[in-house]
Amino acid sequence: MTSIDSKLGTKQPALSAHRVVILGGTGRVGEGIVRSWLAAGAEVIIPTRTESRGKELLARLENIDTANLELVVGEYTSFTAATDMAQRITGEFGDVTDVIAAIGGWWQGKPLWEVTESEWQRFNLDLSTAHVANVRAWLPLLAPAGSYHLVLGGSATTPVPGASIINMEQAGLLMMHRVLSAEAGTQRRVFAHELGPVATRERPWVDPQWITNEELGSITAALAARPERPSAHYTLRTTQAAAQLMKELAP
Repeated sequence: MTSIDSKLGTKQPALSAHRVVILGGTGRVGEGIVRSWLAAGAEVIIPTRTESRGKELLARLENIDTANLELVVGEYTSFTAATDMAQRITGEFGDVTDVIAAIGGWWQGKPLWEVTESEWQRFNLDLSTAHVANVRAWLPLLAPAGSYHLVLGGSATTPVPGASIINMEQAGLLMMHRVLSAEAGTQRRVFAHELGPVATRERPWVDPQWITNEELGSITAALAARPERPSAHYTLRTTQAAAQLMKELAP
């Protein structure tokens, strides 16, 4: 059984044997990832901090089959909360094969020397902590054939004036990926996806060169389906880059 990504024009194996946790699945980028994994037949679990966000996502997914989608309401951005959420999910649903961390936020507006302590806390420390907390909670639970995916922005490598906090947070996460890849070796597969602007429901094809959230979802699914692919950092600034990678991953 195969599923076809209509935009990328490529086939990918169905993921009926996969159970994926999508952190940030109710967000703009996360929604496209959810769509792609559901289309591939995977069991999709989305932690959400509020029940209302989960209901909003379900309303947006009204045109696709959500029988394999589970929403788990609860906090997951601190060390303790992430560990508790991982134990709760595996206890209720069983082993998880893949995790996608589309956790993020954007801040821009002033130079670094004018940043307040509360802004630094919220957009650097809190976001970084959420990522590290979930790496700690989930990576040890994954089998070597499983996959962990970090969704990052181009600000990880390209300075954006007035967005210093996000630049530093994203650059730190990219280094976290490099360290994790070195530490895990062949025991775990960890992928970093560095994106440019992303076309979503709220920003549909502002520029036809933008990668779409569903294209990103298809790439994460294709990598999950190919356990021979080792940890890697992919720069996916355009839909053309996404299409080229999907060709490389084609079965």
